[in-house]
Amino acid sequence: MTDENSDKRLTRRNALRIAGAAGAASLAGCGGGDGGSGSSDGSSDGSSGDGSSDGSDGGSETTQTATLEVAHWWGEGDGNEAINALFEGFKEAHPDVATDDNLVAGGAGSNLQTNIRTRIQNGSHPSTWQQWPGKALIPFTDANLLEDIEDSVWSENGMKDAYLQGVKDAAQPAGNYVTVPLNIHRINNLFYNVSVVEDAGVDPSSLSTPSDVTDALAAVDEAGYTGMAHQTGSPWSTVQMFATIFLGQTDASTYNATWVEGNIDANSDAIAAALDTVREYSEFYPSDAGSISWTEANSGVINGETGFIHQGDWAAGTYIGADGFEYGEDWDYVVFPGTEGNYMLNMDSFPYPTANPSPDATTLWCQYCGTAEGQELFNPRKGSIPPRTDASEEPFSAFSQDQIADFGESEAQPPSLQHGLAVKPSVKSGVASAISSLISGSSNDEVVSQISDAYSNL
Repeated sequence: MTDENSDKRLTRRNALRIAGAAGAASLAGCGGGDGGSGSSDGSSDGSSGDGSSDGSDGGSETTQTATLEVAHWWGEGDGNEAINALFEGFKEAHPDVATDDNLVAGGAGSNLQTNIRTRIQNGSHPSTWQQWPGKALIPFTDANLLEDIEDSVWSENGMKDAYLQGVKDAAQPAGNYVTVPLNIHRINNLFYNVSVVEDAGVDPSSLSTPSDVTDALAAVDEAGYTGMAHQTGSPWSTVQMFATIFLGQTDASTYNATWVEGNIDANSDAIAAALDTVREYSEFYPSDAGSISWTEANSGVINGETGFIHQGDWAAGTYIGADGFEYGEDWDYVVFPGTEGNYMLNMDSFPYPTANPSPDATTLWCQYCGTAEGQELFNPRKGSIPPRTDASEEPFSAFSQDQIADFGESEAQPPSLQHGLAVKPSVKSGVASAISSLISGSSNDEVVSQISDAYSNL
């Protein structure tokens, strides 16, 4: 996989197109911690940030090296264990490939995104990096910065036949395969501490609407616990909760018409109703919601101080790793009330950039991420499920097996708004800004207006 087309090289001109298209995006992510480190310029390799580019548009090729550098933000908990297992499996399969496991932690993924943009501009990008597929990749495909890997990767290991169609679509944001999804996460979960909700007299299985959740949170609060584990220091948790509430108060068709197609004004009343429900929930957040991470909030569910948390299924990865905290006994979940029959999707993938610094090794990595073996190593530890239909369920927990069954029975799979499957980064950034203003106390009219403005970039 060499750089054969001069118009597709990672030139500074194309890199600046990426910076302009995605630079303002607030890229919050699944399973990543809200804390962590990263240098102020977004780099993690000790460079000063001034790069090696001479500023020309000549398009000279990146220096080829044998080392496979994989950048990611999985620096703690479930994500760290999962990526370590994936690396170990890859090294066993390809012991002659030198690897650089480059953790760029912090900002729930935003530090990595900043790092990638900086390094693309400097002409020193990694071999591949953790990236949401779907419309999140549009700035890269618009700038011709991703390689077509249909023949080299997707034609291997039976991937095309084994991958679910919706996942294959997300791997082709511009009509050709440019990335390899590794997992499927579900967003519309409502997790809970069994003993807390029982003490509060709440039966989660009886909740049928998002408004019913408000009543349940009030009951948990009255029993002396925190109702909803949540963080508000970064808008990403609230964006995904808001989108889930919207789905629960409408349907998949309205969700797609609003968030994928961008019919904001036509659905402004439904948006306002979902914002009202978010405000109701906020009465039951932890008192320090503005200064804690989602993992710190989630610890309240584990230690019995908090009743509920809305979160992607990566939260289950932390529960599974907690000693003495058993699924079905100490913690459980219901599909977020009102969203039954839906499996709101998020995914992580590894794209193949042009002018790749380690083309052969990167091809092997992408191929391995597309195997049942690699997905069976990664996903059970991550709390996610495999996108391959032929992966064995044996390594998976009872929770994940239930999620696999739910996916197979789902009637619709709406793409995540927060994680970029539904919209390109510039739109997602605008939505995040609007939800930040909600958290700060802006009115519904102000928030809806900001969302409408965000979609003017659709």
